[in-house]
Amino acid sequence: MLTHTDLKEIHTRSLKMQSWIRQQTFSPESTKTLRRFSSWEVSELILGMNQSTFRGRMAADPTLPDGLVEPDGRQRWFTLDEVNTMRRKLKVKGKSLMPPRPGGRAFRTAIANFKGGAGKSTVALHFAHAAALDGYRVLCVDFDPQATLSHSMGLTDVSEEQTVWGIMARDLVRQTEAANAAPKAAASGTALPRRAIPSSITDMGLQDLRIADFIQPTNWPTIDIIPSCANAAFVEFASAQYRHLNPEWSFFAAVSRYLDQLPDDQWDLIIFDCPPAIGYQSMNAVFAADMLYIPSGPGYWEYDSTTSFVGQLSEALEDLAHGFGQTLSVDKVSLPKEFVDVRFLLTRFEPGNDLHRAMYDAFGKVFGERLAVHPVEMTRAVEQSGRFLASVYEMDYRDMTRETWRRARGSFDQAYTEFRATMLAAWPQIND
Repeated sequence: MLTHTDLKEIHTRSLKMQSWIRQQTFSPESTKTLRRFSSWEVSELILGMNQSTFRGRMAADPTLPDGLVEPDGRQRWFTLDEVNTMRRKLKVKGKSLMPPRPGGRAFRTAIANFKGGAGKSTVALHFAHAAALDGYRVLCVDFDPQATLSHSMGLTDVSEEQTVWGIMARDLVRQTEAANAAPKAAASGTALPRRAIPSSITDMGLQDLRIADFIQPTNWPTIDIIPSCANAAFVEFASAQYRHLNPEWSFFAAVSRYLDQLPDDQWDLIIFDCPPAIGYQSMNAVFAADMLYIPSGPGYWEYDSTTSFVGQLSEALEDLAHGFGQTLSVDKVSLPKEFVDVRFLLTRFEPGNDLHRAMYDAFGKVFGERLAVHPVEMTRAVEQSGRFLASVYEMDYRDMTRETWRRARGSFDQAYTEFRATMLAAWPQIND
């Protein structure tokens, strides 16, 4: 028979192996660093210029970054900061290379589904990296206690206070204090009861943390993250306790309230990586999102799981609308929850697989125009990226054949381009 004591022993043994695994996954210093990008990548794949034009512009303007020529090659290699400097200075046919950015706050997308292995973290990671290469400033929010996105971004030492749980606990205290300080006579003549938060929560001091205290930089200069960690798994249990302490607390809007306090112009995109469940964390992600992106593998059981996810999510949002509909007249929260768009994306797709093609057709018949035209294909490079917690964009094409790398990147490029077009069409609606 096994108890929690045995689980603790297993955990201790696993921790001893953790540092070695990190060394194999990241660099020898256990710190993940972003590689440089070749002049070929910068010109054709990032800035959209042919190489001869790019070389001519570089030669004509001495203020542009020089890059680095490696000892064994003739090609120049540039950091992402240098690429962004070129993006700001160069123009093609008189047009800026900066990406389109409607006014107002950042656009928020939740990558969500029930199914583990559907590719949520992979899609979130690749969309964040593709957007950064596109010139956007990105904030990622890791809601998943598995913390795959956080680890892929190079963060391995995260305390639970720095996660979404810390944001929710901070919101509970602040919302409860605000309600207790509000005038006691309501319009109906009935005052809300005074709620008390125990010292075990208030003494942590989370309510005194600043907005920026939850945000950490990554190895990408234009990507920041609100990370997660394994210890954040207890947020589901803690949130149930918090709701009991203050039943009027709109727990599902905690992260939305937090994000509303961020400067509008600090980031362009905010991407949520959701856990494979409908719970307190995933409901916060969904409620804060402008757009819902639902990845699914191309099998029948994954289709079945996606169908269940959509059904249960709709029921949960309906319950919130009925349960809290009369208590959210203050702040920016409104019910029922509205999305500017919902899209479905097939992942791990094999074009030569008859079953996959049949399932793509089935998804299309059910979801119609809400199904992304370009699925994410399964390639050897994609498999390697998952194994090493890195995106295809981070992988050096010299470590494999260029064609293998280009095929994998091309699949994510198409998926991202479609995502960007959908986002840009919907973006103006969030600031109306």
